[in-house]
Amino acid sequence: MPRMNTYREPKPPPHRSRSHQRSQSQSENSSPLPRNESDYDVPAPEPKKHLSSLEGHFVAASGEFVGTFMFLYFAFAGQLMIINQASDRSILNGAASSQQNIFVALVYGFSLLVNVWAFFRISGGLFNPAVTVGMVVAGQLPFIRSLFLIPAQLLACMCAGGIVQAMFPGDISAVNTSLSQDTSIAQGVFIEMFMTAELVFVVLMLAAEKSKSTFLAPIGIGLALFVAMMGGVYFTGGSLNPARSFGPAVASASFVGYHWIYWVGPLLGALLASAYYRFVKHFNYEQANPGQDSSGGHFSA
Repeated sequence: MPRMNTYREPKPPPHRSRSHQRSQSQSENSSPLPRNESDYDVPAPEPKKHLSSLEGHFVAASGEFVGTFMFLYFAFAGQLMIINQASDRSILNGAASSQQNIFVALVYGFSLLVNVWAFFRISGGLFNPAVTVGMVVAGQLPFIRSLFLIPAQLLACMCAGGIVQAMFPGDISAVNTSLSQDTSIAQGVFIEMFMTAELVFVVLMLAAEKSKSTFLAPIGIGLALFVAMMGGVYFTGGSLNPARSFGPAVASASFVGYHWIYWVGPLLGALLASAYYRFVKHFNYEQANPGQDSSGGHFSA
């Protein structure tokens, strides 16, 4: 038999209370989704400007200037406070006590740690012509970039020394680096060389070599300076950085006759560290001790 179409009366819409309708209207008004075309008219974010090579060099140089200034400003001020507030002297020769020397090393180490961590995304956080030269020789920094960074570092160290001299009681010449009475010039050169080699090699292995611990590199770099200066402050003044010695010498207009050792020693140390870095890189050091962090970011068990 043929099927017959039956007529069904449409059901009335469900009854909704006024409160339900009001809450539905409010939810529609508060909905984050756009309801008409005008709501889509949101300006697109402007693309970031692409820096030219020259602009990049100037931005990095500005970071080195500000970072080197902040590092040395707080380090010079802290050392000046330690000298002015010294409560004891060495019973051997009347020089600064071992406690003062440790405090000086701590001030410089922590000042470097904090400022490297703050500025390494801008310029690399080098703050040291010797470290800069070491990075160039190791192939981790373009030579043209170093021509912008080193003048910025030297200008910053002079500004830091001059401002500390103007702002703080005491004589900035007190923070000049000098040899102890029993340390010869030749000894001073090699002490500075090996201390700087330690610092530069730590920078190369923790910061230049990328691994899962790279983000902690500023801690290792600051501790490396602290460790080196613990033994170096008494014997050579613990420079490890031509800018650190040059700044207060200019501000105080007082250069010791052997000031050159604070350039030659750190630069020799930078060359030594970068030469060994190239040696281990040439022979793929990752394979000598497998299972450690690889430079490519893949970590084996």
